[in-house]
Amino acid sequence: MAPADFNHREHVRLAYIYLCDGDVFAAHRRVRAALQAFIRHNGVPETKYHETMTRAWVLAVAYFMRKAAPAAFDSFDAFIASDARLLDSSIMLTHYSKATLFSEKARAGFVEPDLEEIPRTMPS
Repeated sequence: MAPADFNHREHVRLAYIYLCDGDVFAAHRRVRAALQAFIRHNGVPETKYHETMTRAWVLAVAYFMRKAAPAAFDSFDAFIASDARLLDSSIMLTHYSKATLFSEKARAGFVEPDLEEIPRTMPS
């Protein structure tokens, strides 16, 4: 897949796939590794990777999976159809200010939300 085709929906799909196959901790590690490998493979600058966004989206997908009806797990498309809010890439701005989310500190390591906590399925 070309980097230009790897959009927000594909990020959410990746989290969904790994969450179907494991817990939140394992899914986060796998999503991180997959994104970093994708970046390296495509010659994208490593500074493109954003740790806070990655972990926050895994947490968000896990939360919505926990809330979803069992039929939503038939496929990624069914899951998204059950609650399309996950396709809104700006939803993290309800949890983070722009200054915090787009900071170098947040890019390099996970930063807790400064506006509203992300509902979790795991301890911090």
